[in-house]
Amino acid sequence: MFGRRDRSSERIDTLIGRNAAVQGDIEFAGGLHVDGRVAGCVRAAGDGSLSVSEFGVIEGSVGAPHVVLNGRVNGDIFGSERVVLGSKAKVRGNVHYGVIEMALGAEISGKLVPLKGPGASKAALAHEQATAQAHELPLAGGL
Repeated sequence: MFGRRDRSSERIDTLIGRNAAVQGDIEFAGGLHVDGRVAGCVRAAGDGSLSVSEFGVIEGSVGAPHVVLNGRVNGDIFGSERVVLGSKAKVRGNVHYGVIEMALGAEISGKLVPLKGPGASKAALAHEQATAQAHELPLAGGL
C-alpha cells in the first residue's frame, strides 16, 4: 500500500546506449531502456515497459503497457496501463493512456486520450489497426 512501489516497470532487459542509433521497428519483451536514437516504431510484445532517458529519441510511435519518458518521442504514445512524463519529456503526437503522470516542464504537442471511458475502444482499435498495418500482421479481432 503506502511506501511500496511497483518495480515491474523498472526492470531492464534491453538497453540502447547513448551512442547507438537503431534504424527500423523494435518489438521487445520485458524492459527496454533507450538512451540513444531509434528511427522506427517501438512496441512491447505482451507485458513490457519502456523507459526513455533525457538523451533518448524515438522517431515513431510507441506502444507498451508502461511508458516512462524523459526524452523525445515524435509519434503517438500508447501506454495501456501507465504513462509517466518527466520534466524533460517532449512528445510530438497524441498520448493514449490508462493512467498518466506528468512532471512540470513536460511538453505535449498533441492530444491526451484516455483509454478508459467513452471512446476508449475506438482508440485501442485504431492503435491495433495501425500496428497491424505497420507490421503487416493480421488483426486479432475488433474491440
